[in-house]
Amino acid sequence: MATSSTGLAHSLSGWRAKFAVLALVWGMSFVLIRVGAEVLTPVQLSLGRMLTGALPLLAVLLLRGGRLPTSPRLWGHLFVAALLLNTIPFTLFGYAGQLIPSALMGIVNASTPLFGVVFSILLLSDERPDRDRLLGLAIGFLGVLTVFGVWNSLEVSVMEDRDSLVGMLLVVGATACYGIGTPYLRRFVAGTSHGALELSALQLLLGSVPLLLIAPWAGGIPTDLTWRAALAVATLGALGTGFAYVLQYGIVRAAGATVATTVTYVVPVVAIGAGIVLMGETLSWNQPLGALVIILGAALCQGLLRSPRATRAGTRSPDHDARPRPTATAPEPPETPVGTRGPGTTPRP
Repeated sequence: MATSSTGLAHSLSGWRAKFAVLALVWGMSFVLIRVGAEVLTPVQLSLGRMLTGALPLLAVLLLRGGRLPTSPRLWGHLFVAALLLNTIPFTLFGYAGQLIPSALMGIVNASTPLFGVVFSILLLSDERPDRDRLLGLAIGFLGVLTVFGVWNSLEVSVMEDRDSLVGMLLVVGATACYGIGTPYLRRFVAGTSHGALELSALQLLLGSVPLLLIAPWAGGIPTDLTWRAALAVATLGALGTGFAYVLQYGIVRAAGATVATTVTYVVPVVAIGAGIVLMGETLSWNQPLGALVIILGAALCQGLLRSPRATRAGTRSPDHDARPRPTATAPEPPETPVGTRGPGTTPRP
């Protein structure tokens, strides 16, 4: 009995350490995007992080004696998933990194779970819009509007800070892609005989193909690459995607998928702190406030908080208890591949 208790204690302390490292890695990803975007085009940045993200996954796969899937149908579905979860959003983040602070990217990216819920309801027959989820969506998108400062007229926003407006819209586009990609994975890929490791590695490789094809017309081979930018991209890919997958899976095994999804609420805090401390960034008062509102809405959507009515009833709807809410960053191992986005698959960019 004592041995069992000791093993449980070690397991809990282990997942807490992994949780902290995962939140740090994904929160710091926005700073790395910002650094890489200083000298690289968005396509170069996206391609670099995907290739360096695939390498650790392939290395682990080879060490385990695994193989990539060979089904053409599965390749097709994973290619679509890669476009939605990697190629397009990573490139959008590359453009956003040229326009807005890393902390602001982290704040807007916190809306990822909201889009995940919206598109899961629209695309999956087993997802139903109960009271808490609808309330969470309303609160979450109110937070997004707060971040955007909608009380200012569009004309004033465009005239005074057009870059910030465009940059935030680019991040919203990326999070919407994650929201579509996650239910697509659940519908067409989950339940296959392949594990998350080989599916994730193949997903990254397939997503790199379009970028390789357009790279010659989107900057080609970088000629003014600095060590700082190269290290940022390599770290972003190897840690933010490859190593983060191992950490996330370890957390799910030790503490459960529901606990793993809560990293969603820590990442924006890390992103804000890293941006302010490391990059000297500043934020408007409404942006951190909006982040808190977004996090509250996402927690309601994912069933981690309950509305007063549900609390008084002493129960949740079956839809809340059946499973944790899928997000682009917190999939359901081992069947569903990691939504390697980033900082984000959780709000991984």
